[in-house]
Amino acid sequence: MKAVGVIPARWGSTRFPGKSLALISGKPLIQWVIESARGAKLLDEVLVATDDARIAEAACRAGVRAVITRLDHPSGTDRVAEAASSLDAPIVVNIQGDEPLLNPGVVDRLVALLDSEPDWEMATAACPVRDEKEIDNPSVVKVVWDERHRALYFSRSRIPYIRDEPDRGMVGIYWRHIGIYAYRHDFLDRLVREPTCRLERLEKLEQLRALYIGARIAVVEVEEAGVGVDTPEDVAYIEEALARRLRGEG
Repeated sequence: MKAVGVIPARWGSTRFPGKSLALISGKPLIQWVIESARGAKLLDEVLVATDDARIAEAACRAGVRAVITRLDHPSGTDRVAEAASSLDAPIVVNIQGDEPLLNPGVVDRLVALLDSEPDWEMATAACPVRDEKEIDNPSVVKVVWDERHRALYFSRSRIPYIRDEPDRGMVGIYWRHIGIYAYRHDFLDRLVREPTCRLERLEKLEQLRALYIGARIAVVEVEEAGVGVDTPEDVAYIEEALARRLRGEG
């Protein structure tokens, strides 16, 4: 086994409890995510890491294995690490459990990067910010990187801050971080053993813990951020987007 995709899915979402089982166009949200993840050609296995038997049952009905994890994990990364702990896979991909429109090609790009370039501990993705309102929206995480596309910092604030020159357009300046991560398995095990750092606690961004301990995180450029399900109101929008996809409209 070379790479495994793990979908963390807990029951107790603050804004939408039980959202993994919310029906979207007749199927549970978790099933849409599983089907998208299984489209990745470089994953040897996809499994669901959950704290709830009902979500585990839905995952099994969708054709993948489910691992029941502890209830008290502080983050999805910790849940992924527990589920992957017994697997003999050098690359572990953390696939968000609330993104039914996941592009499996992005998963393959992250796995291929870690597989071909051994000096990276992690890989993630970012897309251009095209809506000016997103720049100062704290829910939209921004990222900057160096000439090798190694992440320098992630923030809920505007980065970079343009001091002197007029802003001549956002594309190519501001990049939105997309919350999908590929880890080397041994680094993931180390990461979840590390205590939280001050930057992580201030920004509420767990990837800052990885930067703080010196991780080399590659950032892959993609075109679109995808759409997540955060509240019950998001279901109708997702159903519309899925219908457009089925009609071949994007």
